[in-house]
Amino acid sequence: MALLIAIATFLIATCIVFAIWILAGGGPTRDAIRERLDAVRLAEQRGNKSPELDLVRDEMLSTVPWMDRLLQQWTWVGSLKKLLLQAGLTTRPANVLLGSAVLGFVGYEIASFFQSRVAISVASGIALLLLPLTIIVIKRRRRLRKFEERFPEGLDLLGRAVRAGHAFTTGLELIADECPAPVSEEFRTTFEEQNLGLPLKDALLNMTERVPLIDVRMFVTALLVQKETGGNLVEILDELARVIRERFRIYREVGIKTAQGRLTAAILIVMPFIMIALLGSVNSNYMNILFTDPVGEWLLIGAGAMQFIGSLILWKIVHIDV
Repeated sequence: MALLIAIATFLIATCIVFAIWILAGGGPTRDAIRERLDAVRLAEQRGNKSPELDLVRDEMLSTVPWMDRLLQQWTWVGSLKKLLLQAGLTTRPANVLLGSAVLGFVGYEIASFFQSRVAISVASGIALLLLPLTIIVIKRRRRLRKFEERFPEGLDLLGRAVRAGHAFTTGLELIADECPAPVSEEFRTTFEEQNLGLPLKDALLNMTERVPLIDVRMFVTALLVQKETGGNLVEILDELARVIRERFRIYREVGIKTAQGRLTAAILIVMPFIMIALLGSVNSNYMNILFTDPVGEWLLIGAGAMQFIGSLILWKIVHIDV
């Protein structure tokens, strides 16, 4: 009976989340207009003034008026919006915050229903509260890595288009049509921004904010310098593509040579959980005191926090940036 009540509670909470998500959402047309206005707003923040920048309007972080006014007062919501943009997600920060709050509440209530320990209930609520943000960070990292791997293909296509006599903006459109995502998505956005009147410099700088990679910054910097001082654009693009491919080759070699260290780090991270499960199955009375005694609960929380911090440090050591 208790299990049925817990399942029903979870389903009701899930329905509430989807209802809030739909009510706080907007149509695709409105999202597209807001993205174009955001591109002009980013150029204004860099101090560039032009007639196109007069089109800037205050962005809405939520379609619910009172929630939008509340979120506009918090500067960190802008960082969350940029994180969503870099992850390739079209949802608004308000949706993420509402979903996180509901998930945290559901996690706390379900944990409290099965046991009476406040510490475990709070830990469960915090874990589910941070779940959407964790998913966004993972999607952002995978999307940026995928963009970085396929970026040289776009540079080669742009170089061939310029070599054939096409305009630079035509090359941007070719990348948007021919290259795989997410390279095509970002170049499509850049092409549409400059096609709608935004200066090419601002459109390129906007791409560096949507894709915060050193390769993209090098690409944009090289284009801006070439535009002001002149030079062989095809040669610049070919050399940049070669450098990116060479860096990925070195990165793969480093991955091979650090494979043993990464495996050791993974074993050390999961070892405490395996030992708890083994000791609990062999002698449950030996481990139950950690879960029944109040001091044992705090020891588990402290050990979990230190394990998390140690895992981050260990993982950072064995993952070398190239």
